[in-house]
Amino acid sequence: MAGLLAQVKSRLFIASTLRSAHPLDGAYASLVRGRSLDFEDLRPYEAGDEVRDIDWRATARAGEPMVRRSYAERRHTILFVVDSGLGMRALARDEGGKKELAILAVGALGILALRHGDDVLLLLSDHGRPRRVASRRSEGGLELLLRQLDAAIDDADDAAPRDALLRTVAQSFARRMIVVLVTDEQPITAAGERELRRLRVQHDLLWLTLRDADPVLPERSSGVRRDARTGWAVPEFLHGDGEVVAELEAERAAADERRAAVLDRLAITHAELDGRDTAVAALLRMLHGRSRAR
Repeated sequence: MAGLLAQVKSRLFIASTLRSAHPLDGAYASLVRGRSLDFEDLRPYEAGDEVRDIDWRATARAGEPMVRRSYAERRHTILFVVDSGLGMRALARDEGGKKELAILAVGALGILALRHGDDVLLLLSDHGRPRRVASRRSEGGLELLLRQLDAAIDDADDAAPRDALLRTVAQSFARRMIVVLVTDEQPITAAGERELRRLRVQHDLLWLTLRDADPVLPERSSGVRRDARTGWAVPEFLHGDGEVVAELEAERAAADERRAAVLDRLAITHAELDGRDTAVAALLRMLHGRSRAR
């Protein structure tokens, strides 16, 4: 089996030997970079960098925009909290696997964290119980982390208890971290909202929603579509029914608005990932918006 990290890199077009080869790098740097006065180095401006970081004298000398970087005040820890239950064995909006989309999201941000000297942690659901995967500081370690995530989703036998995962973060991680929640379209419960209110005081939060495939197709189909959690099969006669499709789309749009309203009210940066082909662009928009907000 090809390495999971290699598959992530093929999507990112990032060569591990290059210091910075993608706009995501600049956006990530703007998100976590320390604001101390201790000078570190200069580098060319990248998409996602903040204008206030440009060193104008160095820019004049170099003939291109140059960004002044300072030493980070401390090493950051990126904690990925992945809703790794049966729902992650379903299809994503692009008809690809949600598991592969989750691995891409964690792997992409994990690579950036390692390249900027940060630690990577994983908290997932293991047969309904939160399980912590040890900190990783190398690409080999990140590969092992992704493989454990892959195995946990393959072995899932029930829905992941998202609220329990959030509660575990609040109770078990006292030091401030950047917490990235990777989850699906399940509604945010009242208990979940309470945990998020608690966590946003304690940590920096980012929320990634992996979008589900349409349960009913807009055209006639003889293929069997099943709910990943219950195994219930969608009746074939529903496919191609315009009224049913429109009703489901309206329900999804309303659910999206409710989720966004909760996250916006809590000032939690969030993004929706439809599939692997568009995930990198969605992550870039999220990081860029987050860095500007900061």
